[in-house]
Amino acid sequence: MSKFHYLRPMLRTNELKETIAFYVNVLGFTCGEYNEDWGWAALHRDDVEIMLAKPNEHTPFDKPIFTGSFYINVDSADQLWEQLKDKCNVCYEIETFDWGMREFAVYDNNGYLLQFGHNVEE
Repeated sequence: MSKFHYLRPMLRTNELKETIAFYVNVLGFTCGEYNEDWGWAALHRDDVEIMLAKPNEHTPFDKPIFTGSFYINVDSADQLWEQLKDKCNVCYEIETFDWGMREFAVYDNNGYLLQFGHNVEE
C-alpha cells in the first residue's frame, strides 16, 4: 500500500488576492508561490501548507463551502488567540474542552472554519 505523506488542502475562492492577504497579514503565512494566470497560490507557515485556487472549468463552484473545518495544532492556542481575536470573525472563543484540547475557532475571509488548539495533557 502506498504511504501517505501529508495533507495539503486546496481552498477554492473567487477572492484570491484577498485570501492571500488574510492568510499572510492576519495568520502569518508566507506566500511561497503565486501564479495570477493560473489563479493559484501556495502558502505555508511552519509545517502547515495550504493551496488556494480560483474556480476553473474542472470544478463546479458557486461559493466557498466546506462542511468541516481545518484544525491546526499549535504550540500555544492562548498566545495565538490573543493575536487573532480582534482580527477575525470568531466562531468560538478559547476554551479548554473535556477531551483535553485548549482551542478556539475563527472564519477566514471566505467563511472557511479554522480551528487552532493544543493538547493540555502533554
